Amino acid sequence: MLGLSAPAQAHPLRIVALGDSLTAGFGLPADQAFPAVLQNALKAKGYDVEIVNAGVSGDTSAGLLERLDWALGDGADGAIVEIGANDMLRGLDPDKARDNIDAILAHLRARKIPFLIAGMRSAPNLGGPYAERFEPLFAALAQHYQAPLYPFFLDGVAGHPDKQLPDGSHPNRAGVETIVAGILPVMIAWLDGLPKDNPPKDGQTKN
Repeated sequence: MLGLSAPAQAHPLRIVALGDSLTAGFGLPADQAFPAVLQNALKAKGYDVEIVNAGVSGDTSAGLLERLDWALGDGADGAIVEIGANDMLRGLDPDKARDNIDAILAHLRARKIPFLIAGMRSAPNLGGPYAERFEPLFAALAQHYQAPLYPFFLDGVAGHPDKQLPDGSHPNRAGVETIVAGILPVMIAWLDGLPKDNPPKDGQTKN
C-alpha cells in the first residue's frame, strides 16, 4: 500500500481530533494521548500526518460546537469527531446531542473539511430507553453525511479494568493503544480516500 508520503503531498495532512477527555488524554502524558499514539501508528505505516489534539476534558456536544472555529484554526485536511460521552453521562437529551453534532458536522462540511465520526454507547445505568435514543444517533448522522464511522470509540476498553484508569471511565496507556488499534483500519481507509495533493486550507490560495 502506498502511504501518503508521496511527492505530490506538499505538507503533512493536518487532521484535527475534536473531542472531550477521551481525545484530550485525561490523566495521561501528552505523548500517550489518543492523537499522539494515532499519529505514531499512522506514521509507522507510511502516512505523513499531523494529528492535532483538540480535545477538551468535560466538553459536551454544545461546548464543542461553541469552540469549533477556534479549534479548527486556519483549517484542516480532515477532522475526527469524538463527542457525546459527557452528554450521555449527564443524562442530557439525546435529541439535543444529535442536533449539536449535526451542526458540528454541517459546519465542517461547509468549510470543506472531511470528517470521520467516532460513536459512543450509553452507560448501562441510564437504562434501555435512553440507550435506544442515544446510541443510534451516530450511525444516523454518518449515513446522512455519507461519512465513515467508528461505531464505539471505547471498544475493547469499556468494561476492561486493565485498560482503564482507576476512575473506571478513561483509558490508560494500554487502553489508548487498544483504541488506536481498533480505529486504525477505518482511519487508513478514510485517509486513502482524501485528496493527495493537499487542497488549500481556509484562507489560503492554491497556486
